[in-house]
Amino acid sequence: MKKWLSGMLFVVMLILAGCGGQGTPSSTPSPSEGEKKEDVTLTLFHRWPNEPFKGYFESAIAEFEKQNPGVKINVVTALNAEYKQKINVVLGNNNPPDIYFTWVGEYANKFIRGGKALDITSYVEADKAWSDQIIPSTFKPFTLDNKYYGVPIFMDVRTMTYNKEIFDQLGLEAPQTWSEFIQVMDKIKASGVTPLGLGNKEPWNGGLFITTLNQRMVAGDVLKKDNDYSTGEFTDPGYVKALEKLQELVPYVNEHPNALSREEERNMFVNGKIAMMPLHTVEFPYVKDAKFEMGTFNFPSIEGAPGDASVITGAPEGFMVSPTTKHPDVAVNFLKFITSKPMAEKWVNETSVISTTKGAVNATNSSPVMVDIIEQVEASNDMAIWIDTVLDGRIFNPYLAGIQELLNGKKTPEQIMQEVQAGAKQVRESAK
Repeated sequence: MKKWLSGMLFVVMLILAGCGGQGTPSSTPSPSEGEKKEDVTLTLFHRWPNEPFKGYFESAIAEFEKQNPGVKINVVTALNAEYKQKINVVLGNNNPPDIYFTWVGEYANKFIRGGKALDITSYVEADKAWSDQIIPSTFKPFTLDNKYYGVPIFMDVRTMTYNKEIFDQLGLEAPQTWSEFIQVMDKIKASGVTPLGLGNKEPWNGGLFITTLNQRMVAGDVLKKDNDYSTGEFTDPGYVKALEKLQELVPYVNEHPNALSREEERNMFVNGKIAMMPLHTVEFPYVKDAKFEMGTFNFPSIEGAPGDASVITGAPEGFMVSPTTKHPDVAVNFLKFITSKPMAEKWVNETSVISTTKGAVNATNSSPVMVDIIEQVEASNDMAIWIDTVLDGRIFNPYLAGIQELLNGKKTPEQIMQEVQAGAKQVRESAK
């Protein structure tokens, strides 16, 4: 009952804030410079009620309103867990927010299939000066059936980060292949330092290892089919081999990985007790006090594996526009505005989070490590999206639980994949 009352109160708040108009357009609106911008009110729903993100959006909205007299943008926010609950409520009522935040993968695709996201393909194609400045691999996850449904604002990238001091002392270089990776870890382990961090108390961390390993071990077309909720089977032998590769890493990671939190893993890395860890770009502020220089490398290619070794693990996040908005041009123009280079550079300056706009991360506002990572992203053909975002919960939950059991030595890769396949079957059948 409390959840129901909370959801209804939130709906009322959105209505009072002035959401978009009712009535779904019969076709996608074409971009128009002639839309009258007098007395236009939009509602923006995002997941950052705290600083520094809150301040960024407040200043960005103030500047957009200044440049567009007559336009007013009302903001409603909720933290992650609350947002995930309430976005489903508000998108189901008659007055959804004009612009709303979304993760990518199956999370966003369910909104698209449900008719809750505006097809913005015409805007993307009509203004190449804008859309071409967004890194292509970050735009791709916002597409479905070759149509665009969202605009990426920033991204979180997971890249292998290492202690250059330890590497230099041991005469090591960043490995490019799996064989080199194992050789490097053997030398680090022999020196008495733990080669690789894995804090899997929160099981998503192990899931992100398998996100990368699946991408390397399974052919791209097979992975795409399996990531589709209506066709996923997960019967390719590459999935078992990916879990076997994860098993190969166990002798090199810290003790009791399932009892170690992500924060504890980061602290061990900062204190020089771990030589490498797969660090997210959004975590760099948490390791800024490290006394050593850090380097990064993309996850190694695996000899003989069919996956594209240039692909980097990560995901963009951004916004979609409601198809019921009365002002699609203004809504899209706001998204163009916050992804313009000046506003994207401001985003990087104020949040220390990587922008999806080309050139927004540069030597004047970012560390050499961040610049190196953005170069890796721009060189990548695609992004491997987090397994717990790209897949339905009936698939990723047994995956994550199974990985914990794998690390404990209580389940085999074959047993885990049998449970994953059973979940995929349920999802396929529900999609019919």
